[in-house]
Amino acid sequence: MVKVAKKIFLILLVVVVLVQIPFIYRRYQTGNLFEKIAQLHSQRNAIPNPIFNEYKGVIHAHTSLGGHSTGGFDELIVAANANDLDFVMMTEHWSEALDTSVLTLNGVYGKTLFVGGNEVDTVDSDRFLLIPGSAEAAGFRNISTDAFLEKVHCENKLALVTYPENFKSWDSEFDGIEVFSLHTNAKSMNPLTALFDLVWSFPAYPELTFANYFKRPDANLRKFDETSAKRKISLFAGADAHSNIGFHLFSDAAGNKLINFKIDSYETIFRLARAHVLIEKEKPLTRENLIEALKNGRYFVGFDVIGDTSGFQFFAQSNQGTTFMGNEQFLGHFLVLKAASPSPARFVLFRNGERIAESEVNTQYSFAPTEPGAYRLEVYLDQLGPPFNKMPWIISNPIYVR
Repeated sequence: MVKVAKKIFLILLVVVVLVQIPFIYRRYQTGNLFEKIAQLHSQRNAIPNPIFNEYKGVIHAHTSLGGHSTGGFDELIVAANANDLDFVMMTEHWSEALDTSVLTLNGVYGKTLFVGGNEVDTVDSDRFLLIPGSAEAAGFRNISTDAFLEKVHCENKLALVTYPENFKSWDSEFDGIEVFSLHTNAKSMNPLTALFDLVWSFPAYPELTFANYFKRPDANLRKFDETSAKRKISLFAGADAHSNIGFHLFSDAAGNKLINFKIDSYETIFRLARAHVLIEKEKPLTRENLIEALKNGRYFVGFDVIGDTSGFQFFAQSNQGTTFMGNEQFLGHFLVLKAASPSPARFVLFRNGERIAESEVNTQYSFAPTEPGAYRLEVYLDQLGPPFNKMPWIISNPIYVR
């Protein structure tokens, strides 16, 4: 009986060891990816923008103030400053008892501007990020989406669709769509595979462990393209940062923890996907100027985890002048769409959601449109290998050719 038990134990041990081999190899591949990214970074060459200053930050972040999170203000500020973020858009969940948009972080802390907003629901079961937030956030769940949008637009606030896979009111006048959510993407990960990657790859390469599971948000981009073909809106990637997945040991009543391990710490999540916002050089970075730039669609999504996207440019030139993301330009007049990337990349151009052109790997791209439409770019780092030959490095907001 003892011999049988030993044999079973040895067989199980061998099986366990063999199961680890693919994940050890994945860890090796992630290390190679890290080296490729470092090499790309050493060779990057961003062209200065003569008109705008570029500010990078994250949209959609929570703390324990709004529930659903264990993150605190101190942790959030340290993470934002450590990542050199220029801004963080707070989107606290609403509360019946508190105005969470006022009680969250507002103003400049260290080097980062924080803007207090809310994540809100309407009676139509649509969900929005409201920026800035409102003392009436809890009550919006009792009114229709159209009534909500009419009210917040009268107050010059932004209403951005979050969780578009569950959104219903596509004909309403919202301002933007969260086409990529780190939280939603993480939920699509295979739990078993993710567990072993957590053991082997995460300790050395936490951000790249997440990035290896990134998938292009095909359905959300389709909905965005359908909407932007009809009117001006913007797209963004949401961090949906909660800092609440992990474990701790030996905590006291004051909340002090001897051992505290978080998989989704703010510091990690803030390195993955960012909004890069363009503000005129003569204007400072303020809440009002930031919201104006977002409202005008003058920003792009950068998956900075695989390479710093700062310095990317997408604009239209004609003999009538230069037009940037979010703006309109008339067809003709020797119109050319131009783009520049800080690293060699493949440019893919879309018109109203249809892929109409793409380039070889290069740092610059140009295209002369012959039809009106909403033109946007996706930029790919094919040289990094899968999944980044199918997952964009940069997603621009559109230029509208009329």
